[in-house]
Amino acid sequence: MVNARGTRLLVARLGEDGPLVGSLTLVLFRIPTGVRAWIEDVVVDESARGRGVGDVLSRTALETAAAAGARTVDLTSRPSRQAANRLYQRLGFERRDTNVYRLQLEAQ
Repeated sequence: MVNARGTRLLVARLGEDGPLVGSLTLVLFRIPTGVRAWIEDVVVDESARGRGVGDVLSRTALETAAAAGARTVDLTSRPSRQAANRLYQRLGFERRDTNVYRLQLEAQ
């Protein structure tokens, strides 16, 4: 796990010295009501899908967030990512009725 201020990069390997097969970014941040967490960029190599890599990465992220005092953990996932969505639901994530907005900023 790499820790850069509020960002943790978790990586998964097959075996101790095996190839890198997955990663997850966990962002921890403080707001007036406490510490919150956000999971971004969960990536599992095609060769390792269905082998529990995403589950282990996600559970480790949740444990890390809890240890840091986070009150909630949020993430987004496209509906087309059916396996990922099933995983998140198994882990206890609940779909929220919300709008996600994005403003594309010009590169400078």
